[in-house]
Amino acid sequence: MDRQPIPLPYDDPAFVADPFPFYRKLREGGPVRRAVIAGGLEVWLVTRYEDGLAALSDPRLSSDVRDASDPRLVEQLPVTERESVLRNMLRADPPDHTRLRRLVSKEFTAHRVAGLEPRVQEIADGLLDRIAPDGRADLVAAYALPLPVTVIRELLGVPVGDRDDFQRWTDDLMPRGAGQPDPAHTDAAWRHMRGYLTGLVAAKRARPGDDLLSALVTARDTEGSLDEDELTAMAFLLLVAGYITTVNLIGGGIAALLTHPDQLRRLRDDPALLPGAVEEFLRHDGPVDPGIARFAREDLVIAGVSVPRGATVLVGSAVADRDPDRFPDPDRLDITRRDNAHLAFGHGIHYCLGAPLARLEGRVAIGTALRRLPGLALAVEPGELGRRPGTLRGPGRLPVTFAATAPAGGRDQA
Repeated sequence: MDRQPIPLPYDDPAFVADPFPFYRKLREGGPVRRAVIAGGLEVWLVTRYEDGLAALSDPRLSSDVRDASDPRLVEQLPVTERESVLRNMLRADPPDHTRLRRLVSKEFTAHRVAGLEPRVQEIADGLLDRIAPDGRADLVAAYALPLPVTVIRELLGVPVGDRDDFQRWTDDLMPRGAGQPDPAHTDAAWRHMRGYLTGLVAAKRARPGDDLLSALVTARDTEGSLDEDELTAMAFLLLVAGYITTVNLIGGGIAALLTHPDQLRRLRDDPALLPGAVEEFLRHDGPVDPGIARFAREDLVIAGVSVPRGATVLVGSAVADRDPDRFPDPDRLDITRRDNAHLAFGHGIHYCLGAPLARLEGRVAIGTALRRLPGLALAVEPGELGRRPGTLRGPGRLPVTFAATAPAGGRDQA
C-alpha cells in the first residue's frame, strides 16, 4: 500500500485532456491505491473491474457520507443545508434508500422511458433546426446541454425560464481541481438552489400538474411517504442528476466519433450499431471521473488490501472500465464491442435510476446529429475542447462545422 496518497495531477493539461495513461499506471501498481482527488479529498481508489463490481454490492460500504471519517466531506456542505442535502436516495442506505427509490422508480422503467422517445426526438430536431442553416455551432451549448435539460425539466414540471439559474448553481457546486472549494462560494450556491427548490415545491403544492414533482408533493402531503427535507433533496437530485451526466455522454460521444473517423464511418454505414456505440462511449470515456464514492462502515479487506473504518472508498469506474483483464484491448474505442458490462452507471442497489433515460437521450441525440448534420467535423484541435478537471468528465465545448441545410421543421420548445 502507498505510504503517501498519490495526488491526481489536475494542474497538468495532459492529464485533464487524457487521464487514462495515468490511470493505467495506478491500476498496474495495485488493486487499491491511496489517492487525492478533486476537492483535496483522500480516497482508497479501487482500480480493477472485478474488485469494483464486488465493492459496489458490499453492504459494509455505505453511501451515507456521515459514515466517513474525513470531516471535510460534510464540512464542504453549508451548515444550514447539510441535513436536507444528505436526505436524497443517492446518499441513503436501506431502508430509507428502498423507500425513496420506490417513489420514483416507476417513472424511469424501460417501458415508461420508451414512451418519451417521440418527445426526445422532437426536442433534438427542434434544437438542430436552429443551427442547421449556420454550418457551424458549439454542440455542447446548442445541443448536448439543452436537450437533457429540457427533457428533465418537462418531466419534473420546471418552468422554462429557470434553466440558466439552476445550471449556474449546479456548476458552482461541482468540485474542480485539487484544491478545496471556497466555502462561501459553495454556501451561496446552496442557498440559491435551496430557495429555488423550496419555491418550486410551494408552487406545485398550490397548483399541482401532471408531472413527477407534483406527484412527489402529493406523496409527501397525503401519504406521508417522505418528509419535507427528503422532498427537497429528491427534487434537487432528480433535477441535477437528470441532465448533468447526460450532457457529457452526448458531447463526449460525438467528440469520440469525430476523433475516431473509422468508428464514425462504421456508424454512418450501419446506424443499427448506435445502441452498442452508446455503451462503448460510456465504457471508454464515461461522464463520471474517476468513480463512485462509498464509505467503510468497518475495517475491511478489498483485494487483499486492509481498508480502515471510515475510509472513503472510490470505486474507480473510469479506471476499471479499461481493465485489460475484463475488456480486451481496453484503450481502443470499438463501437462493435459485444461484452460491454461497464460500471459507468454503477452496480447493485444504487445502479443509476436514470440509466434507461440517459441511454435513450444519448442514442437519439447522437444519431440525429449524425443524420441531420452532413459533413460534421471538429472546428478545433481535440486538445482545445476544454475538459474541466473534477468529478465529471466531458468536453466543455464542442465547436464543429457541417454542411448548412434548411431546418427540418421540427417543433422547437427546448
